[in-house]
Amino acid sequence: MRWLRFSLFAVLMLIFSTTSFAQVAITVNFGPPALPVYEQPPCPAEGYIWTPGYWAWDADYDDYYWVPGTWVLAPEPGYFWTPPYWGWNGVAFAFYPGYWGPVVGFYGGIDYGYGYFGEGYRGGRWDHGRFFYNRAVNNVNVTNITNVYNDTTVINNRNVTRVSYNGGEGGITARPTPEQEQAARERHIAPVAAQTEHVQAARTNQQLRASVNHGKPDIAATPKPADFRGPGVVQAREAGAPYRPPANRGATGGPSRANEPANNRPGFNEPAPRPGNNARTVTHPNDLPPLERPAPRDTGNAKADQKYQQQQEKLYAKQQQERQKLQQKQDQEHQKLTKQNADQARQQQIEQRHQQQTQQLQQRQEQQRQKAQGRPQKTQGQPRGGERPPHQ
Repeated sequence: MRWLRFSLFAVLMLIFSTTSFAQVAITVNFGPPALPVYEQPPCPAEGYIWTPGYWAWDADYDDYYWVPGTWVLAPEPGYFWTPPYWGWNGVAFAFYPGYWGPVVGFYGGIDYGYGYFGEGYRGGRWDHGRFFYNRAVNNVNVTNITNVYNDTTVINNRNVTRVSYNGGEGGITARPTPEQEQAARERHIAPVAAQTEHVQAARTNQQLRASVNHGKPDIAATPKPADFRGPGVVQAREAGAPYRPPANRGATGGPSRANEPANNRPGFNEPAPRPGNNARTVTHPNDLPPLERPAPRDTGNAKADQKYQQQQEKLYAKQQQERQKLQQKQDQEHQKLTKQNADQARQQQIEQRHQQQTQQLQQRQEQQRQKAQGRPQKTQGQPRGGERPPHQ
């Protein structure tokens, strides 16, 4: 009976983690470092909302890296940021991406500070389309920003912890309430472009890797996204706890690598494969390198250049949508496999099919881009002189 109860609990936890308010982006077999201690940089202007720093995972280097906290313009009035978090799913530590929405959802009970004390957000509120900042927990210059208030009750009787993950040994024990689960099912907005650029900039900065900074990053927070060298960049005062990664560290495989479809986050926290023989196998759309935004063209004909740019932007949006749609479809198939407890042979069969679908999408989109840019299309296996075929 004890074995039966344990097995049932494990199954319920797995179903909960894959069918509830968020889907898994990547799983790792050991937990992230503790949250570093740092000061919040001043809010740059009205309308910016604080998004706390967190540890992300780079599969290319089998290493966590710090994504600095930063101020981000809200995508819409009335929207709040639900931070990402790591949670133990009974097998490994899974990453749950953040999102924008009218209500702050569950973020693992992690105490990120500055209004994100584990549940909800106490750093400010919307009132008639304007955001009012709680000066008790936010660094706001009242000379530049006058819509402020001071609620000191939110910082009383707090037991501050630097633990950065939910569940597992030593993890936060919080569980989502029915209201938080409902909030996660409501309309969401994916991280805005500035946040995506911020993550990519952090991933490529060697000093932000946990193996280099040992839990104390030189760039802990920034006034604006992806601005790692400007004035106001904050260094961590200290690591939240000593960082001791296991010897056989690394990400786990399997269906749980899919991004959350509900929030439409193409490539969020998914590193692009490195060129050469060490590139990751492209299996899902989120394994593909991010689409490049079309660069403006200056031919001297402003009208023609504007039309060209509009066409390029339209194609970019269409291809992003195609990637998201295919990723969602593959996510759903992964969830079915999990519920059905499919054997390894069935999982491999599905993965092979996903790989074929993704490669076909990549080839088709490359041909579309070449056609839209007026370049001759390459035949599969017949690259133009001086070029290598795209990695598959």
